[in-house]
Amino acid sequence: MGILLKESVMPFGLGLPEVLVIAVIALLIFGPKKLPEMGSALGKAIRGFKSGVSDEPAKSAPAEAESPQSLPSGKDS
Repeated sequence: MGILLKESVMPFGLGLPEVLVIAVIALLIFGPKKLPEMGSALGKAIRGFKSGVSDEPAKSAPAEAESPQSLPSGKDS
């Protein structure tokens, strides 16, 4: 009896060989010094986006209640 290996599914239908080719091309284009910096910046951006999305519903409710009062009426008395 053979062991069945579950094939992992990567985003956009990319497999391991495709990801390796993309990584090698990125390494050739950006170089070994710039690539870790770009990865770090991308990770921080994704974390910021996730925290912004998860915090957004809690912050938007009070902002919507304040917005009609803070808008000028447009009429001068």
